[in-house]
Amino acid sequence: VQLQASGGGLVQAGGSLRLSCAASGSTFSISAIGWYRQAPGKQRELVAFISSGGWTKYYADDVKGRFSISRDNVKNTAYLQMNSLKPEDTAIYYCSAGAYSMEYVPGYWGQGTQVTVSS
Repeated sequence: VQLQASGGGLVQAGGSLRLSCAASGSTFSISAIGWYRQAPGKQRELVAFISSGGWTKYYADDVKGRFSISRDNVKNTAYLQMNSLKPEDTAIYYCSAGAYSMEYVPGYWGQGTQVTVSS
């Protein structure tokens, strides 16, 4: 599966962005989707993931209540709605496709999309 992330940009603190992850290939609907981010000088971290059917969702503690992950298996697209953005959310955001059992394991990566939150 090939993934294309988009929707990043520059936004003021408190603002919102919606990231999209468009997938090609026939395995999107059976893949879990994860969003990761990597800030300068930091390791890549898992922000959220959603199971293949959308029933299970996970959020990192620092984005709970602000970010929402969803997917449309007809459009082969996953989304990350980001509200109440903070400067510390500034990072390159990556989407991934993988497997979810006891934990999410990424297998495929898209290119990143830059999110910059100004104070």
